[in-house]
Amino acid sequence: MNSIKIGNIVVKKPIFLAPMVEVTDLAYRDICRENGASVTYTEMIHVNALIHENEPTKALIKTNNKDHPTGIQITGSELKDYEKVIPILKKYDFVDINCGCPSTRISDNEAGSALLKDPKKIGKIIRLLKKNGLIVTAKIRLGFNKNNVIETVKEIEKAGASLITVHARLANQRSSVPADWKWIEKVKKTVSIPVIGNGDIFSGKDVERMLKICDGCMVARGAIGNPTIFKQINHYLETGEEIPFNFKDNIKYLLKYLELVKKYKIINLGRIKYIGSNFITKTKGAAKMRNEFMQCKSYEECLDFVKKLVNS
Repeated sequence: MNSIKIGNIVVKKPIFLAPMVEVTDLAYRDICRENGASVTYTEMIHVNALIHENEPTKALIKTNNKDHPTGIQITGSELKDYEKVIPILKKYDFVDINCGCPSTRISDNEAGSALLKDPKKIGKIIRLLKKNGLIVTAKIRLGFNKNNVIETVKEIEKAGASLITVHARLANQRSSVPADWKWIEKVKKTVSIPVIGNGDIFSGKDVERMLKICDGCMVARGAIGNPTIFKQINHYLETGEEIPFNFKDNIKYLLKYLELVKKYKIINLGRIKYIGSNFITKTKGAAKMRNEFMQCKSYEECLDFVKKLVNS
């Protein structure tokens, strides 16, 4: 596995944790990084939310001196709005433009995956941020309602982006449609900047296959409720052996996550339940345990429940 550069940042093992809404807060980034994720991101934030920067938004973009390298992932449709938030963006190692979010709540406002309809606009956003001294990357899908990925990546590279992540589905395709990795390979042959592949990564073997066609790999769904996947991936790449999932080892990181959200003052009960329910899997009685966990009515109840799981 070769190292890559994101601007002036050297990444020795390019195994990335994807930016994910309701998942990749500072505490979750911490436990994934501890398990071997090399690069992490905030969840996607609309530039309008950054402009107003209320308390919930501040919690979502919270970082600290140990949170490196981390990119802030943003989206939006108006150049003037990106310009307003540049002072906030400078707190992070790099800025990732989300050109892939399929949510109609985002795309109906010409942000997220809707940006793929106008690659030149993506180029303008990148140039604006680059002009202000920021390292800029982009995360894309293959297209909005038609595949225009080659046109898009050429524009992104020409605008000066340091890296492109390709989620190998169209915006209207969900996870039930297999990611079409051949397009990641075509993008890699088209541009000279690093290309990170994303889509259907659940094991070390998947990562090994991805690294044969591009420069790095981004893990999304496979990391929700399983930060130890990064340990599994790195072990496989070093030895060729898959470490089996271990519920006990993994659930300890849910306890650590709960301790960290309190430490960082980013407690959100809905988020805790969503993330926690994904941890409680692949073990005898998981469905019953998940149901009991979802009945918890406070942070303290969630904490006590998880402590019992760890000590049982």
